[in-house]
Amino acid sequence: MARILLVDDEKMARTLYGDYLRSAGHVVTAVGRFEEFREALEAEAYDAVVTDLILPGADGMEVLRYSKERYPGIEVVVITGLDKVDPAVRAIKSGAAEYLVKPVAPEALQHAVRRALTTRDLLRENASLRQYVSLLEMGQRIATTLDRERLAIAVSSALEAQTLANAVLLLLREGGPLKLHGHSGLDPQVVEELEPVLCSQLQGIRTPRALDALPVPYEHVLAFPASDGELSLGQIVLFFSSAPPENVPEVAGFLSRHYAMALRNLGRFAEVEDLAYMDDLTHLYNMRYLHLVLDREVKAAQQTQGTFSLLFMDLDHFKSVNDTHGHLVGSRLLVEVGRVLKSCVRERDVVVRYGGDEYVVLLRSTDAGGALKVAERIRRTMERHAFVPREGIAISLTTCVGVASFPEHARDKGALLDMADRAMYRGKRGTRNVVYMAALDLESPPAERKVAG
Repeated sequence: MARILLVDDEKMARTLYGDYLRSAGHVVTAVGRFEEFREALEAEAYDAVVTDLILPGADGMEVLRYSKERYPGIEVVVITGLDKVDPAVRAIKSGAAEYLVKPVAPEALQHAVRRALTTRDLLRENASLRQYVSLLEMGQRIATTLDRERLAIAVSSALEAQTLANAVLLLLREGGPLKLHGHSGLDPQVVEELEPVLCSQLQGIRTPRALDALPVPYEHVLAFPASDGELSLGQIVLFFSSAPPENVPEVAGFLSRHYAMALRNLGRFAEVEDLAYMDDLTHLYNMRYLHLVLDREVKAAQQTQGTFSLLFMDLDHFKSVNDTHGHLVGSRLLVEVGRVLKSCVRERDVVVRYGGDEYVVLLRSTDAGGALKVAERIRRTMERHAFVPREGIAISLTTCVGVASFPEHARDKGALLDMADRAMYRGKRGTRNVVYMAALDLESPPAERKVAG
């Protein structure tokens, strides 16, 4: 059963066609003028319009155009007494579902309306299917994104497209309180004010909810948790200037689950990535990571006219520790050296086990003078420290430290490492337990220098 609006200026035609359609089970409203047609459309919802092509003060083509422009979900069947091709072509091109020529048999009218309604239903199903496929593709794209910035952009874009939100804000949790991940459609100053408020309101919230009393010019604000099973990984906040579409909870819930999956995958990927850059013994960063971070540091320093420094260290007479106490004690000593080094530098500096008993420290935003002070602090701390006391022994150990700074001593990572290594080697060839600054005339270490020296 469908609701049909019948438009014909002839009373007899309205009665006849109305009876045809009612006998097929439809509910029919019949009007005779264009103005009555508009009033009827505004008053009630209709599934189809059946109109005569010739009306007083207007025509069926105007009815057709008005219906399609204002109510695109309505199908229109045109009836006329003009047995000509041109009006039929114009009607079909303008969006008419069917074109019938008088006299119209009951079966023909019923069939035309039934086919028009079937076409409408198929179009709706097709549109719904396309939206579902688009949503599915967006969800898959989100779930497989392993770059943090690209993930924020992908999620925000998908939410704006699928929910018609005016603005989006994303919060994530990384082993602590919520913090900002990304946003779209919001002024940065507004985001700065919103972030602490939203992080406080949504901390520990596991169900969707509407948010009130926020300092934003939006009538509706909805929050959806991004959860993976029992684990809450973040929040999606949507801002609407008017009432949000009815499907927003379903769509936002679907995308928030994929956002959570992506955050979980991102965390797992980071763990695997960390393992690739960690030294198995000391759990310091390894040489692979050193080259990666040096590339970044050189690029950043070139762009900002900044500086940083490298400390290249080698333990003095470490081979004798292995020979006297065994390799197990030697390995534990190397682990303890890593802890001592980290205690002497800032958290943002990078401590690396370069290989064997060699270590490198990258001191961010530190010139040669500052690096020299840190190097001397390390040398003194190592000299005074009693290593591996749990083994029932207290091993004394010293180190040679070479210092080189960017851009004072070198302007690329290879030359900088070489200069720091040469400075360290000068100490190894001399008294040991010493700090040397890089210089152009320093001797290059032998190609096959003993690592355990």
